[in-house]
Amino acid sequence: MIKLIIFDLDNTLTDFFRMKESSIDAAVQAMIDAGLMFPPQRIRSEIESIYGEEGIEYQRVFNKLLTNLIGRVDYKMLAAGIVGYRRTREASLVLYPHVKATLIELLKRGLKLAVISDAPRLEAWLRLCYLQLHHMFDTIITHEDTGEYKPSPAPFEMALDRLGMRPEESIMVGDWPERDIVGASDLGIRTIFARYGDTFGTNVSGADYDIDDIFSLLEIVDELNGSLHERGDLEGDVPDRR
Repeated sequence: MIKLIIFDLDNTLTDFFRMKESSIDAAVQAMIDAGLMFPPQRIRSEIESIYGEEGIEYQRVFNKLLTNLIGRVDYKMLAAGIVGYRRTREASLVLYPHVKATLIELLKRGLKLAVISDAPRLEAWLRLCYLQLHHMFDTIITHEDTGEYKPSPAPFEMALDRLGMRPEESIMVGDWPERDIVGASDLGIRTIFARYGDTFGTNVSGADYDIDDIFSLLEIVDELNGSLHERGDLEGDVPDRR
């Protein structure tokens, strides 16, 4: 009996990379308008290099960018970049299709919901709150809660322990095979690969199921639990399972 669904956050619930790309573009243009006289592609390449060194969640990327390019932090340029980034981030942070409807249906079925994210704690909570999902999950596990990144078993074990669940009662949904799928599978948790969020061109995910739309999760849960649920007006929106 499946009782718990664990989700990755970025590129599983929300289209993180589209948001990141748009926000970086806005920041680059804002800093150029503030006097950073470099070609946009040169600035963007430097930002990408910094993220490659420090991680995609690095919070002082524009400080390091300016130091690398002009030898110091110009606060007019820094502030312009931060404001441009944040304004665009808020406008472009969106859920994938059918996410909210799927979560509501899972809650109606009496399942527990959790998030395991490698994002910093505050950033994960900010995204969830901005998207109005923060009340829908029974627990949120971030990197700071265990000090370890997926595929370490630590975050998965913490989610199970907090909610009193066994691996065989749980499903992990994620977009990153080497982290989400491997980490959960090693503990005996069933896995679903969110192919719609894949940014690596994955051919073989290694998951128990691959889905092209998060709404397909409902069909899988109902099949595993041997039950059918009335879906009302959402019946016509159920995509084919892949």
